[in-house]
Amino acid sequence: MATKKPRTPVEEHLSAAKAKALSDKLDDAIDRYAGGTVDELEQALGFYIFGRHVGWKVLVLVHNKRTIRKYEEILGISIRDEFPETAAASDRSIGFSIAKTVSNFWKAVSGEIPIENRRKLTDG
Repeated sequence: MATKKPRTPVEEHLSAAKAKALSDKLDDAIDRYAGGTVDELEQALGFYIFGRHVGWKVLVLVHNKRTIRKYEEILGISIRDEFPETAAASDRSIGFSIAKTVSNFWKAVSGEIPIENRRKLTDG
């Protein structure tokens, strides 16, 4: 059996105060959420946690604009204000690694430059 690679750590380890603020932000999103499905709320919460690890550029590469707007609204955030452009695990995104080699990142995001496996992650 292959040995598991160590996890890519989040660049910023949370202090107790920042961990509390993060917990409060997610709790607030849950408390305010109404009218949609549980699936949407759950996906938005996962989107937030994942965004801390990969940054907003990976998020815009793997989600369409409508989905990002929906999750931003559910969470009460703007991803560009909330997350760094890239983060410790950004390069685990196959699509992001490829998009970095093209001349225009936004053409890759829009699909004008096709990126295969844009939603897949490497094992570390």
